[in-house]
Amino acid sequence: MPYFTAATEIRSLIAKYTKVKTLWIDTEVADYKSRNPRLSLIQILDNPQDMTGDSVYILDVLNHSDVIADFIGQIMINPAIEKVFHNASYDLKLLGNKKAKNTTCTLEMAKKIPYHILPLPNYQLKTLATVLCNFHDIDKQEQGGDWSQRPLTDEQLEYAYFDCIYLAQVHSKLLALQSQISTDPVREDLNLISQRYTEVEQQRKLINSEFDYLQERLKKAMQVQNVSETEYCQLSSYERKSIKVKFTELVRLVESQDVELDFPITLTEKLQKDLGRNLEQLDVDIEKTSVYRLIAKTQENDVNDE
Repeated sequence: MPYFTAATEIRSLIAKYTKVKTLWIDTEVADYKSRNPRLSLIQILDNPQDMTGDSVYILDVLNHSDVIADFIGQIMINPAIEKVFHNASYDLKLLGNKKAKNTTCTLEMAKKIPYHILPLPNYQLKTLATVLCNFHDIDKQEQGGDWSQRPLTDEQLEYAYFDCIYLAQVHSKLLALQSQISTDPVREDLNLISQRYTEVEQQRKLINSEFDYLQERLKKAMQVQNVSETEYCQLSSYERKSIKVKFTELVRLVESQDVELDFPITLTEKLQKDLGRNLEQLDVDIEKTSVYRLIAKTQENDVNDE
């Protein structure tokens, strides 16, 4: 767990990293709840296979704005280097912001994986590391610690370097999942997919039916028993207000009060039918879109009469 505090050593390491293809990066921020957060640490891993932490370098950049500027100039805005973060938008606020090039965010990667493939309660790095990589007993106690204090505690330094290890492993697993769901429509096996589609559709009908049934049962029972919360559910209510007016009333208002209501109205099929030939007198814009509807065929067994 190499820990660098001297500006000359950090600059030397930055120069070394300019030759690397991919870096896994995390940061710790001092005064992060204030209006003036300060970058405290930059943690970097360049070897995702290393699980010991020996390849994780911790750069102490607190109050070293010139060193941070060097890191941004040589690493962050360098398009040849991929920079992997978790929740990158947070780190980038202090690392070049929109000037940063070639950044990857594992949080955004995870959100793009369909839920049925990656069912998660949340997209925190801790959760992803546990579910995808079987990392357990991850201690996040130091996450909200005081990163402005010096010297840092051994617990803070240990916490700092572990996140890069989790990040690299999660990134690898997400890349593997991405490759599984990235398909070429031209080469899809239509029979295989359509068969699975019909199976899932039947399951969906059963689940939706049971869900609606249980939902109504539960809402009614909680209302009758005057219970607002159980171990698993919470019942809330609100007033839904709808305002309806006859169209002739709107016309009268426009004519009498000089109210400007010049906006397009979508004519439903019923309105079109009610207007009849009067529709021809209106200056209308017609938009046509192609809508595709997928219908599962009913499988019927042939019955042979004997």
